[in-house]
Amino acid sequence: MTQAPQNPTDPTVPDDTRTPPRFRRDRRYKTLGGVCAGLGRQCDMDPVIFRIGLAVLSVTGGVGLIFYGFAWLFVPYDDEDENEFRKLLTGRVDGPGLAAIVTALLGCGLFLSMLNNGGVLTFAAVLALLLAGTGYWSQQRRGADPDPVAAQAVADAPPEAQAPPVSGPPSWWRDPIVKDGTHVGATGYFWGPAGSEDLGPAYGSGGGPATRRPAPPAPPRGPRGIGGRVFLGALVAACVGTGVTWDERTLPASLQTGFACALAVFGLGIAVSAFRGRTGAGSIVLAVLTAGLLTASAALPADITKEWMRETWTPASAARVEPRYGLGSGTGTLDLSRVDVARGGAVSTRVEVGAGRVKLVLPKDERVELRLEVGVGDVRLPDDPSGDVDVRPDDDEKVTLPAARGSEDVGLIRVHVEVGLGQVEVSRAA
Repeated sequence: MTQAPQNPTDPTVPDDTRTPPRFRRDRRYKTLGGVCAGLGRQCDMDPVIFRIGLAVLSVTGGVGLIFYGFAWLFVPYDDEDENEFRKLLTGRVDGPGLAAIVTALLGCGLFLSMLNNGGVLTFAAVLALLLAGTGYWSQQRRGADPDPVAAQAVADAPPEAQAPPVSGPPSWWRDPIVKDGTHVGATGYFWGPAGSEDLGPAYGSGGGPATRRPAPPAPPRGPRGIGGRVFLGALVAACVGTGVTWDERTLPASLQTGFACALAVFGLGIAVSAFRGRTGAGSIVLAVLTAGLLTASAALPADITKEWMRETWTPASAARVEPRYGLGSGTGTLDLSRVDVARGGAVSTRVEVGAGRVKLVLPKDERVELRLEVGVGDVRLPDDPSGDVDVRPDDDEKVTLPAARGSEDVGLIRVHVEVGLGQVEVSRAA
């Protein structure tokens, strides 16, 4: 007598013979690539938890985009054997594969741009460990050993009694008529009298009186969705908040006001959905995206203006050099070629630009000390032969340019340049 094979995923099977399920993307409940839905099924958790966590990790360091892109690329669906990477290798270039590659590349770029921000990377690492630990704990809790007494009781229980089969309508209602090659209707089946599809089974094989089946009850209606209204309300709040402060405040402050109003509407909508209606995962994703935009606008230089301007400052002598030159957004040129500093003397000035470009023209026969601070951008010095644009975050350089050869009576010029977002170009006068 042969023994029936054991199901490797049955919880009553011992741990040494049980096969753990493999991680696969879920096609049925997917939102984008099915990665979070697959993680939720694998860890027996709500996929929304992984969606929110990966969204936050995507904004703070790009780790979420890296994980999602590579999982989308290398993990197949639950009903397929080939992943998107193998499809690309065989020449089948389609939208999901390209989207996975673009997602991973965006995450890598964002991660590289955050390498100098230790606080953000630390937060991302802690959140990633929390998500991984929560998923592992949930998976272990689901796969705990069953109660042996309960399992033995289920195995020894007698089979459940079932009702005897009830004879259905006469078979000639279903059999096709093919005796002479013709049939009535388009299907070839003689379906009986009109309305027979609503009749219940006959009382006996002789075709007794039949009863009409009752209509199935209508499914209960779920809560009405309010996600669309919440989105429209957040959009209107963002436009109103930005428009009210557009003329009176700087660009970052105006954007922060608009995004803060939109985020408040999203939070209010999610809170209301707990008692009436529902918002869905889309509102949560939009709320996380709005929070990321609010964080990005807060990171912008505070003095960025809404108008792009061009300013040129050309002091005619050392006495005319002002202690500070400022510009919100645009291109500022400080021409110090006509400044002549007496021997042993010094002149100091400062140039501040929120977003744009600073051109600094220095005299050829003076010694210059430069301090160049750029939040995100490029610095080009006179001795830079390449001329390439090298964008770097948090660039802080101190450079000393000696006077030209043969110059005897030279002074010292100190220039401190601060650019939040843009480029600094330093050159010597001809």
